[in-house]
Amino acid sequence: MIPSIFKIKRDKGFTIFFAMITIGTLILITGTMVNLTVREKMISQSNRESQYAFYAADTGIECALYWDVKNPSGESAFSTSTSSTINCNKDGDNPSNEWVVGNNAVSTFTIHFLPDPFCTTVRVTKGVGQTTIESRGYNTCNLSNPRRVERAVRATY
Repeated sequence: MIPSIFKIKRDKGFTIFFAMITIGTLILITGTMVNLTVREKMISQSNRESQYAFYAADTGIECALYWDVKNPSGESAFSTSTSSTINCNKDGDNPSNEWVVGNNAVSTFTIHFLPDPFCTTVRVTKGVGQTTIESRGYNTCNLSNPRRVERAVRATY
């Protein structure tokens, strides 16, 4: 029979080993959870920025449709025979959102949504019996931003 003194000494080493394995497992689980949380946050931010770009594009196409179809003068502002002055989102924050368009088969203008960083570039092409409006929205107007997102909307009628 083994004396009890030797048995106690052998069990002490096992307790330290078991504690180290448990701590290592907890650290691994915690690291995995933090990694997942960071990735989910990045995906969420990317989705939000994509929505901002889409909303900017949608606003641009709505503005062009208004001036093409519902122009108060009764004639399309993008007519190839005359030029017109249009404005979209023009207010105290955006005094420069006014453009002269028309008198050409292709008209292009850019809307800035100040004080927000969003913008959109709208291109209206008048063909024989067909109009195409393409609006490209951006979550930021800064061309050098590596997280710049572009979304486009096109209408042809």
